Amino acid sequence: MSTSKPLVLVLGATGKTGGIIVKGLLASGDFRVAALVRSASASKSATEKLRSSGVEIRLGDLEDSVETHKATLAGVDVLISTVIATAGPKQKNILLAAKEAGVKRVVPSDFGTPLGPKGIGELHDQKIAIRDFIKEHDIPHTFIDVGWWMQLYLPIPLRSNAPLEFRSLTYRFAGGGTTPILLTYNDHIGTFVARIISDPRTLNQAVIVWEDAASQLDAQEIGARVSGDGEKLKELYTNATVEEILQAAAAAKEKLAQDPTDYFAYVMQSWNEYTYSMHILGENTLENAKRLGYLDARDLYPDVPTTTLEEYAKEFYAMEEPAAAYGYTGK
Repeated sequence: MSTSKPLVLVLGATGKTGGIIVKGLLASGDFRVAALVRSASASKSATEKLRSSGVEIRLGDLEDSVETHKATLAGVDVLISTVIATAGPKQKNILLAAKEAGVKRVVPSDFGTPLGPKGIGELHDQKIAIRDFIKEHDIPHTFIDVGWWMQLYLPIPLRSNAPLEFRSLTYRFAGGGTTPILLTYNDHIGTFVARIISDPRTLNQAVIVWEDAASQLDAQEIGARVSGDGEKLKELYTNATVEEILQAAAAAKEKLAQDPTDYFAYVMQSWNEYTYSMHILGENTLENAKRLGYLDARDLYPDVPTTTLEEYAKEFYAMEEPAAAYGYTGK
């Protein structure tokens, strides 16, 4: 592999988003790719898979000192972070090290809905705080958001083995379900990222990636029709009020305060806060993203193929267990 190609170091490369981005970078053929991996994970199968695909493995930990990170970042041109949400605030040391090591561009762990004012949700606010930190320290950057994953938007069909309690979240409208939101097929994120990080127009800018826009009502109609469940599925649909959504977020937050290791409570708090942001406040729209100063990836890269929610639905309902797209493992 030519050493003249830019070197991209990915944090969280064995995770879902990180793996998708690594795949997209390698497929582009335009980059050398490295991954930061903890020493304890150096021989794990996920790490071996990265190594066998041509990814350079660099050992380290997100909580390493700035000086240690500087050595880890030697020769790196672009740093992309896809660390899990709970680790977001811990990115500061490696971001400072990136500036000192001469990294030309950092991409913090965002890859969500457009970020507006603080106060909408804790995860939202943590991401804004990292962006403010990057700007305050004049670190060259690109912020990338992708709206909401299509994989988390369609109603789970009746044939699923997932319990009703799990499936019911996908049957719930918020505030009538009429607000269209931006959607992206998650497997395509890496393709867009590869284009964005090599584009001088996106340096020190925020970019919104999206492939389709659809309301919850649109998704439920597509689901009932493409799944073949029709009216039987529609009978399960419910509408959550603003008060119910905020109460659910508050209840999950209280549980998390009692037990910070309760990951399900963390997920439920974030899920309801994002529901409020997207479907009540209408923040996950192209109009809002542009108002916030985002560049539109579809304007920048009109040649990149996109998928509609209707097209993805055919794939989703053909899965042996569609709930697996939501993380259901059958356990």
